[in-house]
Formats: sequence, C-alpha cells, structure tokens
Amino acid sequence: MTDRKKLIEVALPLEAINRESAREKSIRHGHPSTLHLWWARRPLAACRAVLFASIVDDPSSRPDLFPTEAEQEAERQRLFRLIEELVKWENTTNETVLEAAREEIRKATGGNPPPVLDPFCGGGSIPLEAQRLGLEAHASDLNPVAVLITKALIEIPPKFAGKPPVNPEARAKLGHGASWTGAQGLAEDIRYYGRWMRDRAFERIGHLYPKAKLPDGGEATVIAWLWARTVRCPNPACGAEMPLVRSFALSTKKGKEWHVEPIVEDGRVRFEVRQGKDAPEAPKVGRGATFRCLVCGQTASDDYIKGEGMAGHMGAQLMAVVAEGDRQRVYLPPDVEHVEVAESAEPQWGPEEELPYEPRAIWCTLYGLKRYRDLFTPRQLVALTTFSDLVGEARERVLADGGDEAYADAVATYLAFALDKCADYWSTIATWQPGGFIAHAFARQAIPMTWDYAEGNVFSESTANVGAAVEWVARVLDAHPALGDGRAQQLDATAAVNGVGRPLVATDPPYYDNIGYADLSDFFYVWLRRSLGSIYPDLFSTLLTPKSQELVATPYRFDGDRERAERFFEEGLRRAFERMREAHHLQYPLTLFYAFKQAESRDGALTSTGWETMLTGLLETGFAVTGTWPMRTERTSRVTMGTNILASSIVLACRPRPADAPIATRRELVNALRAELPAALSSSSTGTSPPSTSRRRRSGRGWRSSPVTRRCSRRTARR
Repeated sequence: MTDRKKLIEVALPLEAINRESAREKSIRHGHPSTLHLWWARRPLAACRAVLFASIVDDPSSRPDLFPTEAEQEAERQRLFRLIEELVKWENTTNETVLEAAREEIRKATGGNPPPVLDPFCGGGSIPLEAQRLGLEAHASDLNPVAVLITKALIEIPPKFAGKPPVNPEARAKLGHGASWTGAQGLAEDIRYYGRWMRDRAFERIGHLYPKAKLPDGGEATVIAWLWARTVRCPNPACGAEMPLVRSFALSTKKGKEWHVEPIVEDGRVRFEVRQGKDAPEAPKVGRGATFRCLVCGQTASDDYIKGEGMAGHMGAQLMAVVAEGDRQRVYLPPDVEHVEVAESAEPQWGPEEELPYEPRAIWCTLYGLKRYRDLFTPRQLVALTTFSDLVGEARERVLADGGDEAYADAVATYLAFALDKCADYWSTIATWQPGGFIAHAFARQAIPMTWDYAEGNVFSESTANVGAAVEWVARVLDAHPALGDGRAQQLDATAAVNGVGRPLVATDPPYYDNIGYADLSDFFYVWLRRSLGSIYPDLFSTLLTPKSQELVATPYRFDGDRERAERFFEEGLRRAFERMREAHHLQYPLTLFYAFKQAESRDGALTSTGWETMLTGLLETGFAVTGTWPMRTERTSRVTMGTNILASSIVLACRPRPADAPIATRRELVNALRAELPAALSSSSTGTSPPSTSRRRRSGRGWRSSPVTRRCSRRTARR
C-alpha cells in the first residue's frame, strides 16, 4: 500500500473546494470560527477535502479494481461528486454525506484509518475536520490560547456528548420528554450560566451603565458612548483640548443619516448631534496622527501627538450617546451626568503586562498605550474583571447544581471564551461604524491606534453585549458533531511532536513574518489567565504567551537584525519538518497549507521569502512534493481592500524522497515555481479557469496536479 497514489496527488475538484471555502467566510451562526478569534484560519471546507483526498486512493493506483483509464476516470468523477457534497457548509451535520465519506476512508485503509496530527494547530480547523471524518484527532501548538481553542473544539465536546444540562430550568424540562443530542446539553448550560453571570454582574456594576434621557422626557437603554481622544493644542496662544476625530458620521443609513457637529465656544469644543447627511469635515489630515485644532486651525504633527501620548497627556471627550429606540438607533448629545458616572469607575485590577514593541502590527504603543490595561477605559476594566471573577463563581454554581468537576471546568472554559469575545469589543480600540454597530478591536491582524472609539453598554440588547457573546459560543456547540477522540496539548513543534504513533500529518505552519500570533494573542491570554488559570495551570503558568521559541521571523526580537530573525525561522522550520518526517505515516502524503500573500515586498522588489523558506526546509529534510493545489480562501471583497492580506493557500502534498532520486539545483526548482505559481495563484484568486496553455490541466470536473509538482516529486533541491 505504500506506493499507492492518493487522490490529492493526482486530481481534485478544485473549483468546488474554492467556491465553498470562499463562501464559508460569510457564514457566522454556529461556525466554529466564532467560538474564539484566531488569525488566518484555514477554511473547514478545504481542510475536510484535503484530509479526505490524502487518505482515499486515486483510482489509477488500483488497476486491480479499475483496469482501464475510462474506468479510472469514472471512479475519479464519483469521488469528485462526493467531495463536492462533502465541502458544503450545510452538509457539516449531514450524517448521510459524512458517513459516505467515512466509508470511503474505511475502504481505503482496510478499516484501520490513521490518526491525524496537526503540530501547528492554531484555531483547530484541521483536527476538527479530521474528527468530523471519523478520524482520531491530535493537535499541538506552542501558543496556549491556540491549544485551549482546539481543546474546546475537539477534546471537550465529545466527553459530554448526549449529556443533559445540569441547570435547574433544564432539569425541569427533562420530565416533559426533552432530549439532548451532541453537545446541545452543554450549550444549554452555557446559555443558562451566562445569563446567571449577567444578572449577578448587573447587581454589582449596573449603576455604571445609566439610562439615556430622551428629548420627550422618557428613558432608553444606552447602546454605546462615543468618545474622542484629546491632546492639548500645540499652539501656545490656543492651548485648547483638541478632539482627535477620524469621522463625525454617526449613521449613513439612507433616510436615517445622523452626525456630530463640533461647536467652538470660549476656546473650547463641545458637540451637538444633528440629523442629515452633511457631516462636517473631520480634523484628521494626512497620514498617521496628524490633526487640525478645531479652535485655532493649528496642525498637530504625528510626532507631537506621539509625544503627548507617551507623556500620559492624552485624554478623552464624550461626543455622543447612542441609545435603543423603537426599531432604530437614537443619537443623543453628550450628557454631563454620564461623563461623571464613567469617571467614577474604579477598577481594582487590570492587566499590567506590557505590550510588545512591534510597530508593524501593534502601533498603539507609539502613542502611550503601553500596558494591556491601557487599552481599556476604567469602566471597561471594571466590567471585564467582574465577569472574569464570575466565571469562577459560575463554575461553583455548576458544581452545586450537580455537575462534576470536569463538567464545571468545561462550562467555565466556554464562558471565559464568551468573555474574550467581549474583550474584543470592550476596549478603546473598538470603533463605532456608521452602519449602526461597534466594530471589534481585531478588524485586522493587528492592535492599531484608534482616535474616536465606542464604549459599549455590556447590558444592552444591541451590539457588543454580553448576552450576544454567550449566544455565539453556545451556537457553536449546538452545531458541533461531538464525536470521536481528540487531544490537544502544548508542545514546541521544533523539539517534539505529539506522541501518537504514525499519524497522518496535516498542518498549517507559520507564515514567516506575516502574523505575530503570540504578540496578538496576549490580548486574550491576560484575561484567560485570570479566568481559567486555576483550571489549566500548565497552560497559564507564565505571565504572557511563550515568545522565544515561536517560529516567526520578527526582527524586533533579535534587536532589529533581520538576518538573525530569518536564520532563526529557517532553522526552526527545518527542525519541525524533521520531527514531522520522523513521525509521519509512510502510506500517506503529508499535507501542508501555506497562506500566500497577494504580494510580498522587500527593498522595493516583489519576493516570496516565506514561501521559498518553507520549500527549502521541506526539501532539505528529505521531502519531495507530489502535489500542489492553489486554494482560494478569501472572499473577493477581502482581496480588493488594498491591504496585503493572506489571499490564497497553496496546499502541498509531500512524501519522503526516495534515496535514488535524481538531483536538481535549488535555482532550477525556484525558477520553475516562479514561472508557474503566479498564473495558478491568479486563477485561484479570481475564480477564473487558467488559460489552455497553463500547466494545470482540467480533468473532467476537476484539476490535475501540475507538471512542476511532478518534477519536484522526482527531484530534490540543493543550495
């Protein structure tokens, strides 16, 4: 069986996989990605298809069953039709389709399928889809946040499959014939104890969230308070507090346009709220933090505002209040009493750990936001610490209601995830969008600097409230298969891989210097550590996530030395590939996802250093590439936003290179890739078929692996 080619090494229904992978980005309710934020996740559809095609034989390798090319092609098309159904989101819970795929896997493996291992598990997409296909799933990562996310996807739900909830409301329903399948019972407890936390929190801190006074004398629940950061005008003759505002628009909905109007009186700026389209011009001018004083017209430079921020001289001024109306938002002017309430908040705790100096992705530090607590208002800190404490209290409540220790830990874990979702919205990095909602802090793979920000009402029924966060988490469990065995643990992939015997390795390795996972995930780690440190002491034993071993070519960790950073990444990735080769099951190809940027530039020239580094590491550790597949993983709207995002994934199927394989130079390999990869990527990103001269060839409903891949499988590379 070791010489049988797998489907992924010959042909795939690439168009269907790409279509469903891109479509999946617009699916929210119940999607596992909504359990907890993680960056650059691979689409579940692509992971599912790649795993299936890595195990199932290509018909050409079974001449005993399919002796003619026509019979082989007919069988291949049958497998394509199954994959086309398998990758659809609506079929992730369709047992008929899933069982058909599992049966093909059992047939291909003689009823003994391999376990699957992902040593860079990240957001857990690959091990989750392995589990959905009936495979034993193993995962590891150096990052404790990634490990906990993956535990919550593959390890915890199967332990409580079919278990009824323990809360008293649900127990009362059991007597009336209520039944619970999958992880639905756990989901119901998440909802119940989430409401319990909300009620207890309101008793303790509800006074910090006053009602808004309406013009007719009535009251309404506040949705958000909109603040502008301020600095003192650099003009000595003025000295006014300058509001730093990017936009005065509150609502741009047709027929419901509202904006803030700045009014200058007695050398000060106050704000009014007015209806209409004609929002005043914002004082932000040019790039960076360059703003015009609304009082005297003096321009404050980026350097000046940085200096004021670093000196702790940056303040905030309330611009407007957004309240819940009758099926619409109500926009109100600032309220002095509301300002006084906000200023009365006195947090007893806040994360004192410092943010890293990473100006490429975390540039709020340049303006004085140097500690994690600096990213939150005092009221937000009070709310987050209150709910963090209530996670532990809810755990005790679960025990009192009849749950055991493991179950109480599980409920606490998902409640802490809901709190992390809240933290993403309850910070001064979150902004108000004129569509009528709060945009979360991580709208990109960065912690940027924001000038006007939205402070949401945690107890509202609208955007960024705690009840919605709990519901998002519960819906993931509602739709979870809760089947099979799974294990996630914290490991450094360069030193060791999960101890499972002879797994099929499928992974999504780090992308050179594209994303600093550890730096970004600390935003959540500081809150998870407070909420769950006693439940997962090994995961949260350090103040922040591990940095020194993280595989990322980030110069700032090497005193700005890019060469040292590159060398660290290259050597580490090579060691990781060596560990994978030692463990990997020889009957199956190892598969790698590599997220490829639209364009990577260095010193003014286009390059793909990360891609070449990964290939070099693979080939130097004795792997040969037997299949390459460009997979579109982002919506078209995302790849045209002007940012250099991770637009496509290149999926590589790899085998250990035969000892007698002929040799090609590294230059020959790189030249071949440069000649063929751009066209393949372009056709994948646009969704168009490649031209007839392309080396990728259409085969019925699918695409065959490219000739460059087949050449790579016969040759190795050397420097």
